[in-house]
Amino acid sequence: MPYTTRRRFLVAATALAAAPAWAQTTRTRVRIETDKGVILVELADDKAPITVANFLRYVDSGRWQGAVFYRASRAPGAPEDGFIQAGIKDSAKLFPPIAHESTTQTGLKHLTGSLSMPRFAPGTAQGEFTIYTSDAPYMDADPNLPGDNLGYAVFGQVVEGMDVVRAIHALPTGGTSANPIMNGEMLAPPVVILSARRA
Repeated sequence: MPYTTRRRFLVAATALAAAPAWAQTTRTRVRIETDKGVILVELADDKAPITVANFLRYVDSGRWQGAVFYRASRAPGAPEDGFIQAGIKDSAKLFPPIAHESTTQTGLKHLTGSLSMPRFAPGTAQGEFTIYTSDAPYMDADPNLPGDNLGYAVFGQVVEGMDVVRAIHALPTGGTSANPIMNGEMLAPPVVILSARRA
């Protein structure tokens, strides 16, 4: 076999050998349709498998349908920075809480467009998620901070529809909440999730 032909064969064989590893890193995408537009997200199956599996359990059972984006949190002095938060309010539709996957464990960070799963104590996350409109390193795990230091669990990223995320974030707020921390951040009216399906 001539050298050039042999070299091409070896390059092709190497590429084929590498293909299975590439396939293993393929990430699930979910199309979230709201009454304000569509958001396409890519999930970090390989980095945050517990949190992703929880999110997909709600997707596959149709339980995000009818849920709402109900909160737009804005940074003081920088109203374009912050996050929007969605949740299932019907407790009958909630699955059991999941183990917490901190950012030190996954290597993921709270960046612009990141999906994260809110919680109270570690291991209490269920049917809620947030999408960030700006980098938010203060939401990452940090052993130098007070409290449990474990931050929140990032599990995906917006790949299309950040304009929709920002539009929701800019909607009127001012409603009150049972949690005083959220007063002035409640969307009025909330934004309805019409469907959430694997893309």
